[in-house]
Amino acid sequence: MKKIHYYIILIFVVFIALLTVIYNKYSKDNNINKITVAEVTHSAFYTPFYVSLHNGYFKEEGLDVDVILTSGADKVASAVLSGDVQIGLSGLEATIYVYENNAKDYLVSFSSLTKRDGQFLFGDCALKDSFSVNDLKGKSILAGRKGGMPSMVFEYALHKNNVNKTEVFVDNSVDFASLSGAYIGGQGDFVNLFEPTALMLEKQGYGCTLASLGLMSGEVPYTVFHAKKSYLDENTNSLKAFTKAIQKGLTFVKNSSSEEVANIIKSEFPDIKIEDLIEVINRYKNADSWWESTYISEEAYNNLLNLMEYNDALTKRVPYNTLVDNRFNE
Repeated sequence: MKKIHYYIILIFVVFIALLTVIYNKYSKDNNINKITVAEVTHSAFYTPFYVSLHNGYFKEEGLDVDVILTSGADKVASAVLSGDVQIGLSGLEATIYVYENNAKDYLVSFSSLTKRDGQFLFGDCALKDSFSVNDLKGKSILAGRKGGMPSMVFEYALHKNNVNKTEVFVDNSVDFASLSGAYIGGQGDFVNLFEPTALMLEKQGYGCTLASLGLMSGEVPYTVFHAKKSYLDENTNSLKAFTKAIQKGLTFVKNSSSEEVANIIKSEFPDIKIEDLIEVINRYKNADSWWESTYISEEAYNNLLNLMEYNDALTKRVPYNTLVDNRFNE
């Protein structure tokens, strides 16, 4: 009897091993698509991406997608260039810097996500119903480190709204992660914050959200998906499927209520109350934060170059068709 049990177990183990070999061979031969994405930060600003994950849109397209947090656009770019991940999610400006450093297999953006900056200007609640950009004149604004995209967007927003940056004090002494703490500590008349930080400070009585910097600064490919040029050329079907899944997420968010969307992605933000997550998503919707299409337009690309030129962060204008590849968009 024991021998029978032994042979049954042996047959079972051999069967599992055989299935594993077949599966691995099938995966290799048929390029079953496992993709790892490095995201520059984990934020409700990227809501359509998380909707694509949790609504199963990637699986519908035959993809197995993992996401890892890789803080800093430069680190995201490094992870993609090294091959540790296949796709990066960060600002398009990171691909420009890589190209300027003469990388042979440089990064190319193939799908858009956010269409403008996600920061909100935060300050005195007395200004909430009457705020004008002129209220910033003669005041100190905590904007993050000089040369960082948040600071560059803010200075460009001033420029687009006819406020000379010499008329305000742009405080670049505090790094991005420490902005809220510095403001709570009494530094700065205003501070630029992403959500949900702005909402949390508002609920704690430190001030109010006054304006969307994204609406003030205009449309740019603020956050995009990018990959090495060689990867794009060698994985056309995978990237078409990936982009299609992102498009489904964008469409769902556009056509659904903030409450519906929040309930889908709530596991991504376990420390945020569902009512707060709903409000954050609603704020980003009202700020027109997400594209309707994954297509990266030349106009938006040029707007980004203009923003970078204004901030002396661009050595040359890299042609649109060099760093943007829209062939995977339907």
